[in-house]
Amino acid sequence: MTTMTSSARPFLNRRLAEFGTTIFAEMSALAVATGSINLGQGFPDTDGPEEIREAAVRALRDGRGNQYPPGPGVPELRTAIAAHQERRYGLSYDPDREVLVTAGATEAIAATLLALVEPGDEVIALEPYYDSYAACIAMAGGTRVPVTLRPHEGSFRLDLDELRAAVTPRTRLLLINTPHNPTGTVLTREELTEIAHLAVERDLLVVTDEVYEHLVFDDAEHLPLASFPGMRERTVSIGSAGKTFSFTGWKVGWVTSTPDLVTAVRSAKQFLTYVASGPFQYAVAEALSLPDSYFDSLRADLHRKRDLLGDGLRAAGFEVYQPQGTYFITTDITPFGEKDAYAFCRALPERCGVVAIPNSVFYDSQEAGHSQVRFAFCKKDEVLTEASSRLRRLAS
Repeated sequence: MTTMTSSARPFLNRRLAEFGTTIFAEMSALAVATGSINLGQGFPDTDGPEEIREAAVRALRDGRGNQYPPGPGVPELRTAIAAHQERRYGLSYDPDREVLVTAGATEAIAATLLALVEPGDEVIALEPYYDSYAACIAMAGGTRVPVTLRPHEGSFRLDLDELRAAVTPRTRLLLINTPHNPTGTVLTREELTEIAHLAVERDLLVVTDEVYEHLVFDDAEHLPLASFPGMRERTVSIGSAGKTFSFTGWKVGWVTSTPDLVTAVRSAKQFLTYVASGPFQYAVAEALSLPDSYFDSLRADLHRKRDLLGDGLRAAGFEVYQPQGTYFITTDITPFGEKDAYAFCRALPERCGVVAIPNSVFYDSQEAGHSQVRFAFCKKDEVLTEASSRLRRLAS
């Protein structure tokens, strides 16, 4: 039976009409349906530190966070976030006025863009981009202006001239992601210096997604943009516990910025989840106080996994772009005579029993990433080895 309405207008808000179901949900469902190894969605297949999991259990048992926590986040976590920023980067934040806890980084991005962007504002984002960026800009009524990271000598690089040329009188803010998902690019000191100069010169706000801050490899170094001259007062920095501590389901993220910018973001955030993840906030507060040896070990372990999967992908015939950070590897399928990353990923479970993500969905112009496929390496060694073995079927 067809349901009739009094209006011919579609149910879905037209700002969201282009998005549909996220690629992560689609490919993860495909992994379940086919019994494939899921190297698509970026979540570890092992939990983080046992002492941090026990801290969450202890909070539950002690009744901390079982009811609504404070809107800005529990004081213990806000203090721990401020201490982390000071210890790691020399950035000083007032935990009461300059730190806001969110339901993961995704809510932080949504609340920030809803708070700071009005219809007609242009938002420059590096592409390929995490898919929520585009949706959140659209929900805020802004106009997305992509600046494309392009392959160069085995990795992806930012063209600073292209970034500068993208700025117009309508540009409201720059949305910067480093370490960058999905390409694994880590912006250099020189690149960040130029971005800072541009932001100050054109009086732009900057939102930095830094959820992979501790996952950098080789000689790469994560440098918060807020630490550059003239940037602290115009930068909203976004962090998250999920990627650093391997508890992605806890959904604990945060924003650090000036009192005025944090107040603006909180004004939007309070009408999204209001609060979330009460007991987990206490556990993350303890996690942020772990010794440097934890972060060093995490980085070394993922560095090794990157090389394990990267070698397997090369052996299977992929062109591999070496990531400097995150836990994703972007590849090119052209060596297989393939051109359509989406079709390739749809067929890959039946061909090899492996699920990956087509990068083409992270571009405004899908032609730019038409042959790029992303794999996650935040999995057990035996899973990566088995996936590599299955992918070698492509060579035949």
